[in-house]
Amino acid sequence: MPAPEPLLVITNSDAGTADDTALLAALGVLRGSTSVEVCATAGPGELDGALHRAGSRRVVVAGGDGSLHAVVSALHRRHELGPDRVLGLLPLGTGNDFARTIGIPLDPVEAAQALVDGVVRSMDLLVDEVGQIVVNQVHLGAGAEAGRKGAPWKERLGAIGVGPVNLGKLGYPIGAALSAIDPPSLRLRVEVDGEVINDVDHRVLMVALGNGATVGGGLELTPDADPGDGRIDVMIARPKGTLARLAYVGRLGVGTHSTHQDVITVHAKTVTVSGTEFWCSADGELYGPERHRSWRLEPGAYSMIVPRD
Repeated sequence: MPAPEPLLVITNSDAGTADDTALLAALGVLRGSTSVEVCATAGPGELDGALHRAGSRRVVVAGGDGSLHAVVSALHRRHELGPDRVLGLLPLGTGNDFARTIGIPLDPVEAAQALVDGVVRSMDLLVDEVGQIVVNQVHLGAGAEAGRKGAPWKERLGAIGVGPVNLGKLGYPIGAALSAIDPPSLRLRVEVDGEVINDVDHRVLMVALGNGATVGGGLELTPDADPGDGRIDVMIARPKGTLARLAYVGRLGVGTHSTHQDVITVHAKTVTVSGTEFWCSADGELYGPERHRSWRLEPGAYSMIVPRD
């Protein structure tokens, strides 16, 4: 078999000592098979510098969904994505949702071995009208509010455990429950591939666009989403009344919300949302308020190393 490709491992220089221990163990596996350079970055400028030095080497992101988003976004901005751009992932974040979707082990040592033994798979990407990208998921309405209200809980509970094995993933379900008690009620027009799926006369609790299956450390918001299948999984929730909303959140917690009578699920290449002001959460990054946003799918935008079947 050919020798493994050389790697540039990009880390977050602000990560804690627990992450350092896990990273060192993973690097030991990688260095047993190929040449590895590690570059710690603490901001967009340092990240650009690291990517500039990467050359033809495969870039491995040592971090979570936010770190992966930052690297893919920088490569997109630099016009350096494409089928031949191959990335790897060592899951050192709190949620590690994209790793879950594509089958990367959450144990960093096992993930490193998967990088050595794995195969390259094409990945889709969501891009909005201003050029911002989505690697895993973007959601708005109660989803974004859940992220905002769950963020303090994610931080507090993330300290309970070791490295990626912690209680931080409970932050999103807690935020979702808090949002259900005092939820946003949005009048939104949602167009999927040019067809109106929801108009402003139906109030919306949340809209989710899934390239990946889960958010918040394993919550299956769009459970059937596959980042290599060439489609966006769209979920629109519009339960009416407090009891219906609580029932929806209860189903959300166990991944059966798609069967709720007030939930619409469709597949798409393009999605446009407009109407009353709303906030968005894209790969955990909040932005808004917005009145209009559209997303399109870029199939096969880049590639990732995934475990063999």
